[in-house]
Amino acid sequence: MQSRSADMDFYYGTALTRLERWSEAETAFQTGFQLAPVDPRFPIELAGVAFRQKHYSQAAHLLREAIKLAPNDTYANDFLGTIYFLQENREASLKYWNRVGKPKIAELREDPSPRVYPALLDRAFAMSPASTLLLSEFLDTDARIRGLGIFPRYQFDLRARDDGKFDLVFRSRERNGFGDSKWEDLFLFLRGLPFQGVQPEFYNLHHEAINFVSLFRWDPQKRRIFAQLSGPFEHSAKYRYEVVTDLRNENWALRNSFTGPAPTLGRLNMRREALALDLASHASGRLRWSAGAEASHRDFRSVVPGTVLTPDTLAEGFQLKQQAQVTGTLWRVPERRFTLDAEASSQAARLWSHHQETFEKLVGSLGWQWFPQAEGDDYEMQQRVRAGKTFGPVPFDELFMLGLERDNDLSMRAHIGTRDGRKGSAPLGRDYFLASWETDKNVYGNGLVTLKLGPFLDIGKITDSSTALGSHKWLWDAGTQAKLSIFGRIVALSYGKDLRSGNNAFYVKLLQ
Repeated sequence: MQSRSADMDFYYGTALTRLERWSEAETAFQTGFQLAPVDPRFPIELAGVAFRQKHYSQAAHLLREAIKLAPNDTYANDFLGTIYFLQENREASLKYWNRVGKPKIAELREDPSPRVYPALLDRAFAMSPASTLLLSEFLDTDARIRGLGIFPRYQFDLRARDDGKFDLVFRSRERNGFGDSKWEDLFLFLRGLPFQGVQPEFYNLHHEAINFVSLFRWDPQKRRIFAQLSGPFEHSAKYRYEVVTDLRNENWALRNSFTGPAPTLGRLNMRREALALDLASHASGRLRWSAGAEASHRDFRSVVPGTVLTPDTLAEGFQLKQQAQVTGTLWRVPERRFTLDAEASSQAARLWSHHQETFEKLVGSLGWQWFPQAEGDDYEMQQRVRAGKTFGPVPFDELFMLGLERDNDLSMRAHIGTRDGRKGSAPLGRDYFLASWETDKNVYGNGLVTLKLGPFLDIGKITDSSTALGSHKWLWDAGTQAKLSIFGRIVALSYGKDLRSGNNAFYVKLLQ
């Protein structure tokens, strides 16, 4: 009797949908669903009612419930894939369409046509025409396109055809030469001028995605010349080589704070020259790796050791280092627009000084990114947890630092790493833990300039065998941050407050 009553509710609700009496139809289907909670027909029909009223998120939720009851239901999977397609969530759309053998790709096109060598771009595409576009192929292609380093903005559009198939259109903005206009050329070259530097860059040399990035900084306290040349290895979009040279001449004054009374604990001038070669894989969207070697030389002058700088820390001479890194996606939930990534890296080095020394650095991180809304990037939330540990006697320039500094990526955003222009006012040490959380909200965008605002929270601690180094306590920094994107480059303006000391920090940093 209960099953017959549920069936009658189903037929009654179906009749009401044909009359477009959506509210009454929804009531009928909900009543039937309560009587037959394992019958997938009811959430499917309720999703249809929500869809006809353009309540796409509600429809998607109901279809996911239906698929839990009937994972192989062709109609439900196809319907759910279509909803995500309308919401421009391509990963989720492909996830469910792939279960029913969709979408069939008829043609691959570029709009506009990039200047990069066509054969190289073809090798970046893991999919092919006249076949089904798989989610794994889409992710692999995305990783290879990103790895070329010449497309700051791009997207893949699926365009439906009358024959039920799709055209896949690659839409992009490409970097070529010094920039696409004289204004972009000037901005990219001079964006480091407020920090006493210039950053010449040249992209897509000979239309082969060969890129040159450099930095010339004449700040008398931290001079630096950096140059990086990268390109596809053996004309493949799957692998890239990278050659880096880095020359530094820096004055350091070690203190416990960037403001207020903070006596100098030690000071030195460091000169370091390095040449590195690296090979990276972008073949897969789920797993990426790189491996390489670095040869360097360091020496220290004008040393005032104080209680901080030990003979092991001030070891000079030539160094040979091998380094490896692996990054993988542990969990991807395209329906929720959520990804969880992990990264691990290792550096093992031998230093030829007055006595041979070896050391190793291990670093690991775990981070997630989430777009809370079903469509667009109006809100974005991300968190990253990192930890590093060293083994053996570590030279001064290989210590970790927690703080804001232009050459450092371990940002505690209420701890500035320089004072009077000299590095050394942020905590240094051999081992660290850092957790960073932030949320971004789009507040303005016109296609050329984008402005995002949001709060952040940084929690960190750094330790060392020397009691004069390290943070000694857990650090807590909170504040707000603005990200201004111009010509594909991001400038971050942050205000942070040290919740332990009460110090305030205003900082401007080029993120990329």
